[in-house]
Amino acid sequence: MEIKTHREIDRTLSGIPTAVETDRFASVLLEITDKMKADEKGLVHGGFIFSAGDYCSMLAVNHPNVVLAKAEVKFLKPVRVGEHLFFEGIVTEKNENKRTVEVTAKNEKNEIVFTGKFYCVIPEKHVLDRLAE
Repeated sequence: MEIKTHREIDRTLSGIPTAVETDRFASVLLEITDKMKADEKGLVHGGFIFSAGDYCSMLAVNHPNVVLAKAEVKFLKPVRVGEHLFFEGIVTEKNENKRTVEVTAKNEKNEIVFTGKFYCVIPEKHVLDRLAE
């Protein structure tokens, strides 16, 4: 499992890769911690779930320059501190330097809590290198 992208990401906040098949598939485990809660009842802020979904999509493409251009997501069930989410991302479309990745996250009860369609782009150069030109 060679990871070529997002190698410096904080895995405690965006998930731990469990499988990577370049330009095909990836899976990520997100352990929901107290840092992610939005209120006193332990509800998790959706930004952490989105981050793990985004990270999963980047790993499914697994190119050093891949970036997110657009996403369409649905939060289907609330997530609480202490849960574990299992993300799977599948590359469903390839068109030159563009990829579409469909991501699903399930909880330990095998309930779908999040789905998303992530539209990724692979620029020739790193996006920050392109800005310096």
